[in-house]
Amino acid sequence: MVDMNKRIGIKIKDLRRLTGLSQEILAEKMGVIRSTISQIENGDRKISAEELLKLSNIFNVNPSNLLDIEKAPEVILGEDKKEKKHKKVPQVRINVPQKNLKKFKEVLLYILNEVGSKPNVGETVIYKLLYFIDFDYYEKYEEQLIGATYIKNNYGPTPVEFNKIVDKMIADKDIEKVESNYFNYPQTKYLPLRKPKLEIFTGRETDLISDVLDRLSDKNATEISEYSHEDVPWLTTNEDEQIEYESVFYRTPPYSVREYSEDL
Repeated sequence: MVDMNKRIGIKIKDLRRLTGLSQEILAEKMGVIRSTISQIENGDRKISAEELLKLSNIFNVNPSNLLDIEKAPEVILGEDKKEKKHKKVPQVRINVPQKNLKKFKEVLLYILNEVGSKPNVGETVIYKLLYFIDFDYYEKYEEQLIGATYIKNNYGPTPVEFNKIVDKMIADKDIEKVESNYFNYPQTKYLPLRKPKLEIFTGRETDLISDVLDRLSDKNATEISEYSHEDVPWLTTNEDEQIEYESVFYRTPPYSVREYSEDL
């Protein structure tokens, strides 16, 4: 985390210089003191989600550009901002490692066995439960549980690999797909045909999965989608683009599942 703070700080410093702002002026625009800007640029202070959004407005960049430490800073001039259209990411081939594929299957079966019978838990709710399991675990332990690839769309984070893996699980008779209705709306549900292989999970993995299900599995598709729309990883991603796991470290308190020390 400290290393990431330093690298983001360097990027902010580069953007400040490219736009011709001094630390004093940037501090004034941010509503902070100059030493705060110095701490951020030196990587000695963690940037909050609110500060991240302020910086993106000041520099006229998308918040995801500040978090994508591999990209060179991109400055969009104020008069060009409305005319610039975000390009959609071209279709890419995603190779799911065998280890991740196995985890994906067993996590899905865990979800279906525990809460799949709830009338509100259809495909859309399952998407969001997988997202929060993956992103909560990454924030808390800085390791991937499933490590699926999630894309931002109108309905919330969507796991790209889902359909391929589900088709294979149906063919292998692990699950069954059922089309139904929920309050007169069409709903796709999945019925588990076997129990998950719990031996592949660590204790902290099952604890986190259970925690996410306890907190969120009673929400319907609309509620859980709207809830995901206020999470920083969603807010800092362009439409139809991949949601970066690293953005979880800038979550606001209602969504954060990790306690951070003051010096981060």
